[in-house]
Amino acid sequence: MRSGRRRAPSRRIRWMPILAIVVSLATLLPLGFVVWAGIATGWGTAAALIFRPRVGELLTSTVLLVVCTLPLCIVLATALAWLTERSDLPGVRIWAWLAVAPLAIPAFVQSYAWITLFPGLHGLFAGVLISTLAYFPFLYLPVAATLRRIDPGLEEAAASLGQPPWRVFFRVVVPQLRLALCGGSLLIGLHLLAEYGLYVFIRFDTFTTAIVEQFQSTFNGPAANMLAGVLVLCCLGLLALEVVLRGERKYARVGSGASRPAPRTRLGRRRIICVLLPAGVTLLSIGVPLLTIAQWLAAGGSAVWQADAMVPALMQTLGLAIAGGVVATLAALPMAWLSVRSPGPLSRLLEGSNYIIGALPGVVVALALVTITVRVVLPLYQTSVTLIFAYALMFLPRALISLRASIAQIPIGLEQAAASLGRSPARVMSSITLRLAAPGVASGMALVGLGITNELTATQMLAPNGVRTLAMAFWSLSGEIDYAGAAPYALMMVVLSVPLTWVLYAESKRIAGR
Repeated sequence: MRSGRRRAPSRRIRWMPILAIVVSLATLLPLGFVVWAGIATGWGTAAALIFRPRVGELLTSTVLLVVCTLPLCIVLATALAWLTERSDLPGVRIWAWLAVAPLAIPAFVQSYAWITLFPGLHGLFAGVLISTLAYFPFLYLPVAATLRRIDPGLEEAAASLGQPPWRVFFRVVVPQLRLALCGGSLLIGLHLLAEYGLYVFIRFDTFTTAIVEQFQSTFNGPAANMLAGVLVLCCLGLLALEVVLRGERKYARVGSGASRPAPRTRLGRRRIICVLLPAGVTLLSIGVPLLTIAQWLAAGGSAVWQADAMVPALMQTLGLAIAGGVVATLAALPMAWLSVRSPGPLSRLLEGSNYIIGALPGVVVALALVTITVRVVLPLYQTSVTLIFAYALMFLPRALISLRASIAQIPIGLEQAAASLGRSPARVMSSITLRLAAPGVASGMALVGLGITNELTATQMLAPNGVRTLAMAFWSLSGEIDYAGAAPYALMMVVLSVPLTWVLYAESKRIAGR
């Protein structure tokens, strides 16, 4: 038994880090492609392509979009989170679910709905409005979870010193929300840099729309590669800014006693007025898309329901979501296990490389894989293998976060006991670790599946002939101004995303202890 305990760790360390290194190297392929494209282009050509008025215009519009959207998302998400977690708002559970529900509606479907109601809507204002409605749940979820966990003792102490409620909130509560605000803002910022369909509908140019336009017109030309390089620098800049703003301050509760839920604030006569905020947000973020889809379905009648095209699109989307979810989760497993069971400089370095790929837009990943497959492994060009590989790279951080949280909750003594009884590391992993981490595995696969269901740019560039997902069919029909024909595909994407969004909502409640 004793010799088993000695052998097990060494056997585990021997192959888990190797697998984690292999996966991490694979995730760095797109970043390596961007560096290689810059070197191959040559400094003179690269400088001419980068330092030109068009890039300046794209940079200005993209920065304005991020600078205007993020504060609105922060204010809206924080206000909704406080109302649903800290007040006696009527129907609080329903409003909490409806605040997450916009995640089930793809951003480009939001844009399709708004441009249908207001054909003249375009430019920066439209981009900020629709982006805020589509992405604020990414901030609502972590802020609401943090508000649930904050011990009210500090707030009560500040109030006992005569501080008014508004000052207690800004001086005691808001500082404790810093991690949630930074993480959620980073996620939204990266989505703003990567989004394509939303901004094409409203004719608002960003780096991603320009890259796809260059790729479609010149097929992997140097201009698209250089724009991708600038976009990658913007992503890395956001990552660095988030690290600086997040800081190293610790917010965990210390001392004797146990934390307790904060009492809900009584709104009194203000309840009716406060209900208007979640009701208005629900109407704009969910009501407008669903109403628009219903209008187009009614206008198209039964003629728009073409089963011979819809059923294959639905099955292909489901198949890709399941395959991508399984591959991404398996790829994330070694890294998640290593970061929890063997933390150290190597695991932190490898984990960081996995998160970098998650910050890259799908168009950059697709551009890299198109070039690599055409130049190095031509048989894999535009095959399902390459497409699923791209999905695994793009959405691996989602699976990694869920797996890491679940593995961290498994007592290491169970794995050691199984190893001491003579079980091989593989059997320990399958019978103990994976079985107990099943909720995290399911949550990670749901997150990856949700991303794949709504993914557009990488799918368009990498999908093999004959593959036509729901997003591709919707985009093709809406591009032909056949909005009635696109409506059933939009509805199917929403229906397919609802259970995945519910899994995400339930998991956030579970992590927060409810």
